[in-house]
Amino acid sequence: MANSNVILYADKASKSSLDGYYPEKLLLEINDELYSTEFEDYKMAIKTVRNLDEAMSHISKYSSRHSEAIISNSAQNIEQFMNEVDAAVVSANASTAFTDGAQFGFGAEIGISTQKLHARGPMGLAELCSYKWLVKGNGQVRTE
Repeated sequence: MANSNVILYADKASKSSLDGYYPEKLLLEINDELYSTEFEDYKMAIKTVRNLDEAMSHISKYSSRHSEAIISNSAQNIEQFMNEVDAAVVSANASTAFTDGAQFGFGAEIGISTQKLHARGPMGLAELCSYKWLVKGNGQVRTE
């Protein structure tokens, strides 16, 4: 990530852990507002949590409800995360980059939502229904 100049906005615990391992100019301290920012750039917000409940609480507060992911070896934590996190796509051990209409086999995308509710414009009953996709992987990333 450092070779691609990815800026990491980190809480104090994360920043302390990364000091000396990540370029200082790319490792910045975060403020709460940045946790709900969609950067659309090579930037990432990092939060250190004590447990799964704290992680899900953080997600509940700051998420757009579009895509969330967990990386874990614990089947119990994965199951709880996938059942309780409120997002259109919840992934376990797979990249959130798979959250894409073409990747799901829907063909070309005409309008793209970065929130849970996908519909825009006139809405009827079909547009008011939402889906929750559960994606399970073994560390896959999207290469295209």
